Amino acid sequence: MKAVLLVALGGAVGSVARFKLSGWVLHATPNWRFPTGTFAVNVIGCLIAGLLAGMAVKQDFFTPEARLLLFTGLLGGFTTFSAFGLETLLLFKRGEPGVAIANVVLSIVVGLLVAWLGYEMTASGAA
Repeated sequence: MKAVLLVALGGAVGSVARFKLSGWVLHATPNWRFPTGTFAVNVIGCLIAGLLAGMAVKQDFFTPEARLLLFTGLLGGFTTFSAFGLETLLLFKRGEPGVAIANVVLSIVVGLLVAWLGYEMTASGAA
């Protein structure tokens, strides 16, 4: 039961953070056809995942409970790949394949790049 509560707490915080950040980005880019809110959240989520994973590798930084709270709960609630899939599908359905493909390529390439960057920033020198 404790594990479920940790995931739920992290998920609630992550979901609210996603909602606020995505809304702020969408407000800042109202005329863009590209799904900037989801893109920003996915990239930031990948960076945070890389940073936390790097910290976990460098030393035994997180307890199993902290991993549940942060990785499964917080990041699970924060990242938005389900929204990414739906938005990409809708871009294709609206006849905007170029924007849809740009969303897929940029989300994956930039997400992997910043996950690697975060990992390397925190795990370099791991023994």
